[in-house]
Amino acid sequence: MTNSKDDGLTIGSYTFRSRLIVGSGKYADFSTTREATEAAEAELITVAVRRVNITDAGKENLLDFIDPARYTILPNTAGCFHAEDAVRTLRLAREAGGWNLVKLEVLGDTQTLYPNVVETIKAAEVLVADGFEVMVYTNDDPIVATRLEEIGCVAVMPLGNPIGSGRGLANPFNIHLIKQRAKVPIVVDAGIGTASDAAKAMELGADACLINTAIAEAADPMGMARAMRDAVRAGRQAYLAGRMPKRSFASASSPTDGYFW
Repeated sequence: MTNSKDDGLTIGSYTFRSRLIVGSGKYADFSTTREATEAAEAELITVAVRRVNITDAGKENLLDFIDPARYTILPNTAGCFHAEDAVRTLRLAREAGGWNLVKLEVLGDTQTLYPNVVETIKAAEVLVADGFEVMVYTNDDPIVATRLEEIGCVAVMPLGNPIGSGRGLANPFNIHLIKQRAKVPIVVDAGIGTASDAAKAMELGADACLINTAIAEAADPMGMARAMRDAVRAGRQAYLAGRMPKRSFASASSPTDGYFW
C-alpha cells in the first residue's frame, strides 16, 4: 500500500477504471437508470435477467438506454433460490447476449434475501466448469469466501448487510479479513445506504462496491450517484495511502521539545 495511484480494477479478463458497480433495478424508469449510471461514472452495470428486459427487442429494452458498447452488462440471477435455476438463467443469458462475465446469487428466503451458501457453491462449481467468469454474492464468512475463490470465481462479493436494507457494514472486521486472505477482487455488495458506508468499505480494503438501492431510492438519485462515485474514490485513496495508527491517548500535532519561548 505504498503507491497512492489507483491503476484500475481487474476482474477476470476485464479491466475497469471505475470501482463503483451499479445496479439497474428500482428506478422509476430506464431513463433514470441511464442518468444515474452516467452520474456514477460506472462502467459495469448488473441486470436481473429474470426481471429486466435485455433480450426482447420488441418491448421496452434496457439496452436501448444502457449502451453495451459503453458499459459492460453483468447479468445476475436475482430471484433464484436453487442452484439449478441460477445455472439455467445464466446459460440462457449467455445464449441470448453472449455475456460471459456474470453475477451469481442464490438466495435463501424472500424475507432476509440472505444467500443460500450451499446452493451458491453448487451453482458456482457448475458455472466455472462451464466457462463462465463468475462474480459471486455471498455472506461475510471468510471461510466461504475462500472456498468460492478456490472454485474459481473471479470475484467474491460479501454482503455488508441484507439487500436493500441501507444499514451499512454489519461486520467490518470480516470484510477486512476476507480481503486480507483473498487473491481475487472483493466487492462489497448489499447494505450500503449512503456515501460514508461506501467510503468505509473501500477504506477496509474492498476492491469495489456494488450499489443499487441507495442510489435508486435516494431523493435525488443523480446526486447520490455522484456522492457514491466520490466516496468510492476517496475510500480507495485512503486505503492506498495507509491510515495513521489509532492511539489510546493524545499525541501532540507539533513537536513538544525545542520550544522557542
